[in-house]
Amino acid sequence: MSQESWLVPGRCGSARRLLIRPGAIGDFLVALPAMECLRAGYTEVWAASRNLSLARFASRARAIPATGLDLLGLPGVAPPAGLIRELRTFDSIVSWYGSARPEFRQAVLDLGLPFDFLPALPERGRPQHASDFYMQQAAAIAGRTAEAIPRLECPRGDEDFIAIHPFSGSPRKNWPLERYRQLAELLRPHLPVKWILEPGAPRLEAGDIEPPTEDLYGLACRLACARLYIGNDSGITHLAAAAGTRVLALFGPTDPARWAPRGECVKVLRTPAGSASMDSISLERVATAALAWLTQPGHSPKSVLG
Repeated sequence: MSQESWLVPGRCGSARRLLIRPGAIGDFLVALPAMECLRAGYTEVWAASRNLSLARFASRARAIPATGLDLLGLPGVAPPAGLIRELRTFDSIVSWYGSARPEFRQAVLDLGLPFDFLPALPERGRPQHASDFYMQQAAAIAGRTAEAIPRLECPRGDEDFIAIHPFSGSPRKNWPLERYRQLAELLRPHLPVKWILEPGAPRLEAGDIEPPTEDLYGLACRLACARLYIGNDSGITHLAAAAGTRVLALFGPTDPARWAPRGECVKVLRTPAGSASMDSISLERVATAALAWLTQPGHSPKSVLG
């Protein structure tokens, strides 16, 4: 994916809105319904370069580093003149970027730019899913709300396989790789098992590795062809859920009530009570849940926490 993405027709009307959403894959996806709710006549999204292909609703998508936004507010550093001119073309700028950078906020205030700063993370201890938190933020600005379930429209092929992605952004959130290997051997008699790597990831020594896709949307469309996806609390697990794939997500140190992927066909397995160690999730428990999920007809109407 290039530093600058596509142009697509916007909604009726002349309002121009910029949405600035930093963060990793999962951070972008849990806020996707809120961003779609904020769509205006022309909507531009600035985000991490790897997430640009997921902003399917946007009129244009750009990588934050390519805009020069990081330079705004830095002491003794003049931001690119083109950046200020471009920011002035928007009627509304909704930003999850810079809310914790007082010098950035002051620079925006001094320039008189139409920014609405929103907290990038839900408050600790607040019993609310992150997607609902972001939707509440959006509703206060847009004057409307929508279902807070991330969805990506992906064509479905006629393949039939189990997808496994054994990584995440933190080793603490990873089920042991050797357990994934053992799980693959147990599931292989039922369906082919393919190991999934995100674009740009280092090669994994495993069995049948799915060829890398050009971008994350391409990966979402590959995952949409799987009968079942199994993975940790990771951005790719959120991606599989948004693509409509049956998902078995393994959670330990993070709270699934706030951060679990959402979808019509998501099941979450948590570490046993009193333990946050992913090693405490047994192979038998995951294999049993996976086989039950494979044989269940149709799609479950709700996410299930198990």
